[in-house]
Amino acid sequence: MQNIRPAAVAGMFYPAEPKQLARDVQQYLADARPFDLVPKALIVPHAGYVYSGAIAATAYATLRKIAPRIHRVVLLGPTHRVAVRGLALPGADAFDAPLGRVTRDAGH
Repeated sequence: MQNIRPAAVAGMFYPAEPKQLARDVQQYLADARPFDLVPKALIVPHAGYVYSGAIAATAYATLRKIAPRIHRVVLLGPTHRVAVRGLALPGADAFDAPLGRVTRDAGH
């Protein structure tokens, strides 16, 4: 049986309602002015989107041209509640979010 992690902060830092969230994200992406470059990595803020949505959208919009060539994303982020030495991996097999379920790649 899969271990599914529910959305932890839906409704706090972004809307929990999928249609509203999708509209907001699409608007940020539509307003973004992407850079003309081919990044090998992105460092993107992840604060509530009212604070960092425009900057995050600019980073992701920069990937539009190369998106079909992207096959795997490695997401690194800070721990917010527990200090760790090194890296921590999630125990969940997938993450539920208002825009859908994201399945963790187990590295196969």
